[in-house]
Amino acid sequence: MTQTDRHLTLDAIRGFAVMGILLLNIVGFSMPDAGYVNPAAWGGTDPLNAGVWAVNFVLFDGKMRGLFSVLFGASMLLVMQRAEASGQNPRSVHLNRMAWLFVIGAAHFILLWWGDILVPYAICGTLALLFVSKDVKQLLRWAIIFYVLYFLITLVMVGGGWWQAIQAAAPGADPDLIKGTQEMLASFGQPGTEEIAESLKTYRSGWLTIVQHHLAIFPGSLASTLIFFTLDTLAMMLLGMAMLKSGFILGLWQPALYRKIALRAFAIGLPPMIALAVWVMLSGFDTVITFGAFFSFSFPFRVVMTVGWAAALLWLAVTYRDHALIARVAAAGRAAFSNYLGTSLLMTFIFYGWGLGLFGQIDRATAMLFVLATWGIMLTWSQPWLERYRFGPAEWLWRSLARRKLQPMRLR
Repeated sequence: MTQTDRHLTLDAIRGFAVMGILLLNIVGFSMPDAGYVNPAAWGGTDPLNAGVWAVNFVLFDGKMRGLFSVLFGASMLLVMQRAEASGQNPRSVHLNRMAWLFVIGAAHFILLWWGDILVPYAICGTLALLFVSKDVKQLLRWAIIFYVLYFLITLVMVGGGWWQAIQAAAPGADPDLIKGTQEMLASFGQPGTEEIAESLKTYRSGWLTIVQHHLAIFPGSLASTLIFFTLDTLAMMLLGMAMLKSGFILGLWQPALYRKIALRAFAIGLPPMIALAVWVMLSGFDTVITFGAFFSFSFPFRVVMTVGWAAALLWLAVTYRDHALIARVAAAGRAAFSNYLGTSLLMTFIFYGWGLGLFGQIDRATAMLFVLATWGIMLTWSQPWLERYRFGPAEWLWRSLARRKLQPMRLR
């Protein structure tokens, strides 16, 4: 498929999203996973590192994954439309793609990185098939329902954790309650836990040790994905489907309207996100407060700001569609699957024990340098590759597996 067959705006936003998601994933690659939630657990809370955390929390955390999910929903509909136009059964094509995405995602999780998003995308993409015939209003209505359900579940979870922590801290608390609370707080990203020491030991080890660990945690990760991430991810996919059907995400609206939506979304979302960041920092990165802000309290504003980012990036892509940088970002978006998996391979080589072994040896601010370097790689290789080949390497593999036939790779 050549660039003329594609939507530049969709590719460009996907390129920005796959680059932006690394801003958050770099913490999971380079530090114990507790640091992903709480900078006091790992990564530094001095002014520089706390500032890096705050900027990412306010502007990017959850928004880039949300944007990626929106794009997945939109792209899912496009693939099904093209399958139907070519005389194929669109549902069968989609289900086959999701099955292989699950397999690739499971391999990615086990062989490389625990932070895989392909498995939950395969699950949510399968569920999203139930909504493909809905119109824009119906899709938005269902997305809102799932958003509300997810928010209520997270509020109950955080509230329960808060109450349990209070009860465990009371005089004469039951020892089993204290022990259970300590385990809960460890899962919330509490500093100085045995889990952090175990994470350092594991990821500074060899590849086989890491694979064995990932095999052991994969079932639990899959269960938590189904419980905690299905609703919001599915809602974002439905939002993306609505954006496609309305023409929003294809860049068909007026640039001034994209700009207006972006400004309003950021005006709504930024103040409470900044307030939450300030609250967390003033609490000294209290474990429950930090987890609550990360997992639940910020969620409604993350949704609004995801829409804001989509509108802002669409405005940028539509206004500067002929700019050389937009072309490079769009190429990175066309090869987003390859860039996503390639980033995991590169980052685990840099940080894990089977590679350069830098795991747990850098702070948040330093991690941003690795992000910038990786962005440079994405922007450098993607466009020249796609000038010669139809797909990125991972895109070609997925397409060939899903269609049970090796796909032509070279451009004529």
